Amino acid sequence: MDEPGPLDPPDPPDPLDSHEMRAWIAFLEASHLVEHEVQRQLKRDGGLSHADFEVLINLRVAAEGRMRMSDLARKVMISKSRLTYQITQLERAGLVRRTACATDRRAVWAELTEAGAATLARVRPGHRRVVRDNLIDVLTPGELRTLGETLGRVADRLRGR
Repeated sequence: MDEPGPLDPPDPPDPLDSHEMRAWIAFLEASHLVEHEVQRQLKRDGGLSHADFEVLINLRVAAEGRMRMSDLARKVMISKSRLTYQITQLERAGLVRRTACATDRRAVWAELTEAGAATLARVRPGHRRVVRDNLIDVLTPGELRTLGETLGRVADRLRGR
């Protein structure tokens, strides 16, 4: 039999067996349903999307409540152009502001405003409640450790690509 050449398509992967398919479908359903509950709560309590919340919470925990836009885009795992659009919307709402970096003319800071911090303070208790009610309290401590370890491995693999 001939060896495959560089232009030959790779062999298709084996189909998922019933256990693999069950895990995949359960992961998709659970992640979509939890995401939906989080989105609903954030919109209701603060008029935020989950993406807005991720930006604001990352700024909240950053040194001096600010991050370079390029670092923030990497942290929240979105493109720089998508982050620029999102920051523009958050800036219009008064939740963040952009400032020039004194040491690097090319860099721009995204900074959490007092209104942004107040919005976070308002939505965080409900966010915690949704996460606890729909994920944390459903699992045993051992299952939570396993979930954190296994999904952490998946994320590390994808980040490494």
